Amino acid sequence: MKFRLDFKQMKFDPDTLTSDLFLGGALDILQPRKGYRAGVDPVLLAASVQAIPGQSILELGCGAGVASLCLGHRVKGLSLSGVELQPEYGELAIENAARNDLEMAVYYGDLRMMPKELLNQSFDHVIANPPYFDRANGTAAPDLGRDIALAGETLMKDWVGAAARRLKPKGYATFIQDIRRLPELLVEVAARLGSIEILPLAARLDRESHLFLLRARKGGRAVFRLHSPCVMHRGAAHDGDRESYTDQIRAVLRDGATLRFGER
Repeated sequence: MKFRLDFKQMKFDPDTLTSDLFLGGALDILQPRKGYRAGVDPVLLAASVQAIPGQSILELGCGAGVASLCLGHRVKGLSLSGVELQPEYGELAIENAARNDLEMAVYYGDLRMMPKELLNQSFDHVIANPPYFDRANGTAAPDLGRDIALAGETLMKDWVGAAARRLKPKGYATFIQDIRRLPELLVEVAARLGSIEILPLAARLDRESHLFLLRARKGGRAVFRLHSPCVMHRGAAHDGDRESYTDQIRAVLRDGATLRFGER
């Protein structure tokens, strides 16, 4: 079902929420003080999507809407939709869209049983930030919302399958994920989509990549591409209590710039 928001009746007590600025203050996002809180990852995901005005976007597991709203701020005239398992986070996404003068349709449901309103829709882009940890290999977080976001029970094949089914022909799916789950995600994507590109994300030069972005196209036939890592911080180590982002990453996080695969 589609959320219909009455902010006074939200499942999150307004007193338990914080107001956090993204994209250098361009977006004002409500998030739970305790629970799942978005960081830089959804911003990087949004920055990597090659959308153009007039296209449609579906975010799987949209949470409070950070990735979709960052994308909607960067590219004007998009049609934004999200599906979210936890109603309280979906309600936040609706409120966050309104407070930032953006429109976003959010539907409640499990992506393994897609809400009926979405079954007859297809999208130019599907984006997702699936849980980074396998529930079978860890212990649950004390907060349920945080636990579902970090290590939900939905299998990677279900995330990829949902994305593939909702894409238009030649549409793009984009994921951000922990590097340890690259083999799993790559197998599932290769079985359903083509023209796969991977951009590893490394904290610093000469460090192992800890995250990656993966983009693939429905019906794509281009050869597989593994790009050089994108380095996020300057220097070999953290140097005091100061920001150390590279110019490229700073432009993405503070100015809403595009993160292009293959650029250093």
